[in-house]
Amino acid sequence: MTDNNHTIIIGGGHNGLVCAAYLAKAGKKVTVLEAAEQVGGAAITKEFTPGFKVSAGAHLLFILDKTVREELSLDSSGLSFSQQNMNTTALAADGNHLVIAGDVLQGANVSDSDQLAMKEYCRLMGRFAGVINRLNNRIPPRLATRNRSDWITLAKMALNIRMLGRDDMREFLRIAGINIYDVLQENFNNPLLKGALSLDGVLGTNLGPRSNNSVFCALQRLSGLQRLATPEGGMGTVSKALAAVAEKQGALIRTSATVSRILMEGDQVAGVELQNGERLTAGTVISSADPKTTFLGLLGARNLEAGFVRRISNIRMSGNVAKLHLALDGAPVFKGLNQNQLGDRLLVAPDMDYVERAFNQSKYGEYSIKPVAEITIPSVYDVSLAPPGKHVLSAIVQYAPYHLKAGWSEKKAAFEDELIELLASYAPGIRSQILHKELLTPVDIESEFRITGGHWHHGELAMDQFLMLRPVPHSAQYASPVTGLFLCGAGSHPGGGVMGSAGRNAAHAVLGTATAGEGHS
Repeated sequence: MTDNNHTIIIGGGHNGLVCAAYLAKAGKKVTVLEAAEQVGGAAITKEFTPGFKVSAGAHLLFILDKTVREELSLDSSGLSFSQQNMNTTALAADGNHLVIAGDVLQGANVSDSDQLAMKEYCRLMGRFAGVINRLNNRIPPRLATRNRSDWITLAKMALNIRMLGRDDMREFLRIAGINIYDVLQENFNNPLLKGALSLDGVLGTNLGPRSNNSVFCALQRLSGLQRLATPEGGMGTVSKALAAVAEKQGALIRTSATVSRILMEGDQVAGVELQNGERLTAGTVISSADPKTTFLGLLGARNLEAGFVRRISNIRMSGNVAKLHLALDGAPVFKGLNQNQLGDRLLVAPDMDYVERAFNQSKYGEYSIKPVAEITIPSVYDVSLAPPGKHVLSAIVQYAPYHLKAGWSEKKAAFEDELIELLASYAPGIRSQILHKELLTPVDIESEFRITGGHWHHGELAMDQFLMLRPVPHSAQYASPVTGLFLCGAGSHPGGGVMGSAGRNAAHAVLGTATAGEGHS
């Protein structure tokens, strides 16, 4: 018999843990079922070779929702930082690198006009990202509805844009959906600066700088309104803090508990069945897995209307990003960088055309011969990640298409070598320092973290997959067409990144309360 007072959350990623914490805090009986041996999903710290630890997926924290952080008191639950307010260093082949510290530029022969343009660019993008930020903690409104709360939410969205003022509002409406290449061309002259800024619009996506929606992706990335930071002990610290809060509120968290299917009674959920055959009953099931896994895998298309199945099947969520981890025998020596700068966010994106050419190859099922990369060496400031005198390097590299034409089993080693060669062009001695290396292609990401297509945002972030359209209409407010089944993962609004807003919003949708005063039951 179904336990209607029981809520099961499938997946102990950061959004699932946030959702569990809010529901348990509201007095719900909550069980979190995580397939892996530790919670966190892709937001974990793992030892990839003895003595060397690294953030397995995302390696920088910049978008964690401040409301979640404060309401769940994460800072008193173990969350701390080894480095905050990180600078970005755009690497130049000749060692004349560009340092971006907020709206201040240093090096790379930056002109006075670019210095002034950078301040205005940061002001505008900060204001526009604030519009996105105010949407993050809202349950999206439904379209074509007579529901009063939907109309109120839509009106407030329009008001947020109008409050930018006439000139900034016009600029926001002009650029929000276009490509970042044209915007940067309009504002700057320095190629290295434009390459670095363009990367913020395409990192983690199937877009190049000339692709529409790349400005929007940059704004979503900036919508945390925070500077870059690295958690002490890696990204797993964030997940452990969230798990501690959820358990303190009374949630039960089970690891190594793989859900094989969602159970139904008539037209509503009745619980889940685990891989070992164990059945757990519940009146509410919330999935932090990606939408395709949830609906087509765990629930099954037979339980859904054909049109809905078609829309879910057509969600664009093929990964195009790989992750490289290196265990190093010492601190790498990058031409033109001092020891302290090794702890910066290091970018390989020499100019926008370089980034666009890297993207072009992926469109035809090929990996980039000259990839772009976001590199961190977190052990510079966090000695817990490597043995004394040793270091770890973590790099997000693209483009690496999930559907590689030649197949990853045949080409993985060759791509890995290309990446080492890329690093060696900036740090000539790094190849001899490598003690161990690990490359995660999108196929590996799919396998290791159970994400369809290896897309760690659970789907492209674009205008047609955002807000009330994410993941698809009729499932954009966390509730699904099936009674009692909800979503709380990155495939829901507001999307990917270690943010927590999707988990918080989903909890409020389940509770039938307004999120930050903006949602509805």
